[in-house]
Amino acid sequence: MRLSSLTRPESLVPLVALGTTVVAFALLPAYTDSGIASFDVYNTFQIFARLGLVALALGLTMIAGEFDLSVVGTYALGGMLAVQAGQDSWATGVLVAVGAGAAIGLVQGLVIAGLKIPSMPVTLATYIALLGLTSSLSDGLSKTYSNASVTLWVDQTVLTFFSPRSLITLGLFGVAALVLGVSRWGRELRAIGGDRRASRVAGVRVDRLVVGTFVASGVLSALGGALLSFSLGSANPDPGVQPLILAAAAALLGGVSLAGGRGTPIGLLGGMLAVALLAEVVTVAALPAYVTQLFYAALLVVIVVIDAPDLRNGLVRARTRLRPPAPTAPSTRNDTGALHA
Repeated sequence: MRLSSLTRPESLVPLVALGTTVVAFALLPAYTDSGIASFDVYNTFQIFARLGLVALALGLTMIAGEFDLSVVGTYALGGMLAVQAGQDSWATGVLVAVGAGAAIGLVQGLVIAGLKIPSMPVTLATYIALLGLTSSLSDGLSKTYSNASVTLWVDQTVLTFFSPRSLITLGLFGVAALVLGVSRWGRELRAIGGDRRASRVAGVRVDRLVVGTFVASGVLSALGGALLSFSLGSANPDPGVQPLILAAAAALLGGVSLAGGRGTPIGLLGGMLAVALLAEVVTVAALPAYVTQLFYAALLVVIVVIDAPDLRNGLVRARTRLRPPAPTAPSTRNDTGALHA
């Protein structure tokens, strides 16, 4: 990998975020009474699995220059449908949840692409509607999942540090990285996020790509909610706004730009792992809950400074001014008096 590619924001930002949190995690024995146990690593990946698919879903729409606020509503509805439809068969519950997520993404994508309207108001309205629908399905109460064997399976320890739930989440990040890395979808997704009008002129099927991205977002969010509900053995009709805040923080720490056109699933993976590591550090160190928010805020400030285009341009100009001028060849005159370099 070239050094220039590592200094790009989509590579540099997640490296800084993940590196900072890894150092903080490694230093845990210095400010706690106990060292780092294998369970601490396992729990970090469990935190990652809890919100990883929501962060991936949101990040994909951000790369396309959109912002899917409905991911948390789809997350809640997917969990509720998985519990209610999957009491006898977990596969049925997952299929119902994923199907609902795909339908939600399809409708949103068609509305946004077909009417050429911003995604924020559409997805905000969908988020509110989905919370209401989820609450009506459960009468405003949490619903218990009685299939204990599934609950035990999704969180059982695999290879010391993982669980089936965290491995599924990691696998889907890998699939997204492969698809965006080797297919036209990845190039065109960043293209429409960077300049949608130019993409249309270049022949990119922008509307189809927007619809497909929202379908993927819906599927990932619903699946994340289903896996979480299986893990907890219950479905919560209102997860609150924290999943959205943490998913957005993970996307930004993963090098995704709010302006669109930039970001990779691998960067999103690094950003989400940074969020999970930070949460585990706060838990193990028994720090007050508000410290987590302060840490997230501090990390985001650092990332914003690194990513600030005016600051980067200023540093380039300053480096150019400080660079010594290139030496010039001495001038000589020939016998006729003509000047030659």
